[in-house]
Amino acid sequence: MPLDTGGVTGLHLQMDGDREANRHDSLTPTLDAGLDVGAALKAVREFHGLNLQDLADSTRIRRSYLAAIEDMRLDELPSRPFTVGYVRAYANALGLDGEAAVDRFRREEPLTDNALRAPIGVSETKDPRLTLIVGAGLLVLVAIILWNVAQRAMSQDAPPPHRAPESAMAGAKLGAPAGPVSLGAPLPAPVESTTPDAYETPGLAAATAADGSSDSVIAARKAAAANPVVAEPAVPVRPLPPTFIPKGTVYGAQPGASAVTVQALKGGSLIVRGAGGVVYFARQLAAGEAYRVPNLGGLTIDTTDAHAFQVFVDGQSKGLLPSPTVSPSKLTGG
Repeated sequence: MPLDTGGVTGLHLQMDGDREANRHDSLTPTLDAGLDVGAALKAVREFHGLNLQDLADSTRIRRSYLAAIEDMRLDELPSRPFTVGYVRAYANALGLDGEAAVDRFRREEPLTDNALRAPIGVSETKDPRLTLIVGAGLLVLVAIILWNVAQRAMSQDAPPPHRAPESAMAGAKLGAPAGPVSLGAPLPAPVESTTPDAYETPGLAAATAADGSSDSVIAARKAAAANPVVAEPAVPVRPLPPTFIPKGTVYGAQPGASAVTVQALKGGSLIVRGAGGVVYFARQLAAGEAYRVPNLGGLTIDTTDAHAFQVFVDGQSKGLLPSPTVSPSKLTGG
């Protein structure tokens, strides 16, 4: 019987093809390969000649996350629900069973923590102002406590208040008069030492003595004019210096522009007026202060107390001011 070589050949080719397919399937890595699901996914990816960037483009998952899944660096991945979804999408992109990949991942990492983690690379920092506020509040509280403790300690160490004995207080109460107390007559007002003497109108005494008639008043005025009363100059307590010696501030003109110098022996007011009442100088001079009168015509020196001022002409003493109102030209003899 003749042998059908064509059929035999076809059978051998079919058997060779089956063996080659079985051999290829045996070399293809599966989800059960590797030490963990990450290693299995990496083996399948490398078997198909794909890189992480290809899978990142197709799955829209970060390349760093895919690399972390392959190496099972779970601390670099987001929370567990996101990681489970990434494993499923990775397996589906390689043509594997995504649910089977998730089951192996859960078997190998049996964690039940479903809380969301903070985003990778974001550190939780506290507001420094809150720390400052809390610290300030604690300092205030400690200060209040220490103040109260110090106050209590000071009150305990303080001596008791001074108090009279009970027997003395009882005696004082018994000695107090009962009923209303009569007061004496009011005391006179104290004498005011600075009160000036009462002003007396010139000629008033003569007019009063002559019963106030007009003829008597005229006669009294004529008598007073005929016999004027000249006030005796006050004798100074100590002799006057013969030359001008500055004993305080010297006001007025420069030495070369002044011949008359008025120096205060005690405190008093000095006013120097010019023609038309123009005031050149007005001041309350203290003892020792002086004023150089400028060499100008028509000046007048006014003071409340002529005996409080000494006059110097060209530095030489001319005694006291002769009157409360005087012209500097009369002092120089001009």
